[in-house]
Amino acid sequence: MTDDDTLMTDGGTDEKARTDGGPPATVPSDDETPTWSERKERSQGLAQLTYQYFERSRREDEDLRAESTYVERDVLGFPAWPHETLRNLAITSFFVGIIILVAAVLPVHFGAPANPGSTPSVILPDWYLYWSFGLLKLNPMNPELAVLGGNILLGNEFLGIIAHGVIFGAITLVPFLNKGSARRPVEQPFWAAIGVTGVVLSITLAALAIQNFFPIQLDLLFTLTFLLPAAGGIITYAVLKTMREGYMYDLNRRYYMLRPPK
Repeated sequence: MTDDDTLMTDGGTDEKARTDGGPPATVPSDDETPTWSERKERSQGLAQLTYQYFERSRREDEDLRAESTYVERDVLGFPAWPHETLRNLAITSFFVGIIILVAAVLPVHFGAPANPGSTPSVILPDWYLYWSFGLLKLNPMNPELAVLGGNILLGNEFLGIIAHGVIFGAITLVPFLNKGSARRPVEQPFWAAIGVTGVVLSITLAALAIQNFFPIQLDLLFTLTFLLPAAGGIITYAVLKTMREGYMYDLNRRYYMLRPPK
């Protein structure tokens, strides 16, 4: 140990404490000084790179704050009236005119009047509503109670409405439950698995809605409607969970190599 190395409270030196390669720093107080075991855990692998990453980020943030001469001031902008309002009205009028022009040049072709005395063999909504139509075909899930003489507890239509409420309620709660800043599925495997489960469920519900076009037994199709989303979510979570540690290691290593310490 040379004269320039400052002896730290745990027996180490100040030079060793700066594992990110920066210049010697001020010795922190005893309650902030990492112990020997904590420093040992940061000496290799993901823990070391993560420690270096946050140490560098903290020091750069302090340097930027010290060197910055920015002074907060009011930002000039255009008022909503009349500038923004007139511009938006002009754009809206243009697109409304285009719609009216297309409607006049290409009128809608009406076919023969529907026959109220006959019902089509297959009744389907637009393709993007197949999943919603599939929720109306959950009749096998409607429970029957012996105490009611074998009568169903809820009507099939009401059961479909409740299923819609559950789906929309879950979609509404997701932004309040997941407030993380992750931008890639591998960073949050659980929520990525929830998303995959929802996508697969919408596809299987759409398949249930057009069951007449599939040469599959209804019981098997109904089972696959809920089995495939669960399997897709579990597989997604397992794969992303396995990839996460290696991904974070490579991310920290890449950041540290591209932005070496000062």
